[in-house]
Amino acid sequence: MKTRMNLSVVAILGLALAATAAGQTPGGRPGGRGPRGPQAPPLQMTVTGFADGATIPTEFTCSAGPQAVSPAVHWSHVPAGTKSFVLLLHDPEPHPGKHLEDITHWLIWNVPGTAAGLPQGVPAGATLPDGAHQLNQRNQPAFMGPCAPPGPQHHYTWQLFALDTTLDLPADASRAAVMQATDGHILGAAEWIGRYARPAAAPPAR
Repeated sequence: MKTRMNLSVVAILGLALAATAAGQTPGGRPGGRGPRGPQAPPLQMTVTGFADGATIPTEFTCSAGPQAVSPAVHWSHVPAGTKSFVLLLHDPEPHPGKHLEDITHWLIWNVPGTAAGLPQGVPAGATLPDGAHQLNQRNQPAFMGPCAPPGPQHHYTWQLFALDTTLDLPADASRAAVMQATDGHILGAAEWIGRYARPAAAPPAR
């Protein structure tokens, strides 16, 4: 009888160890904490007018001249606790002769956490009606359309960050200051890429 009891104890311990290795308790619950609910989907963003990875329409680029406007941006699945958003549009590819490896075409921060996006044609201005601030590479408070030279298209990258705070920065803060201030406050991020290069000039008529 004693031998049978010892064998039973060994068998039970073996099952318990196997369950632990699988991340479950003998009762079948992962980690002993009960069944996990569905995970919240990650922050998502879309830039209207073109698919992710597609060519950016002319109306949103420098080829449109002074009539160039920012495209509408929409986001969803906002993380709980979001207080504000930062949106960055930049060209990470170098421009020949300019010695700049990352050009800031648009940076807008302190977009309210209740917002679900930005409309097309955000007007220029250091401080927008909703309290957001914006700037570009030229220290102008406005959207600056993609403007890569003729040749291979550049990959213009929209990056959205959901923050658990609003940034206590002046309206003329630099991109470096804005991005540094987000450190430790990012709850979620999303990305969208568009491609663009100016068309080559037409040859003169003969």
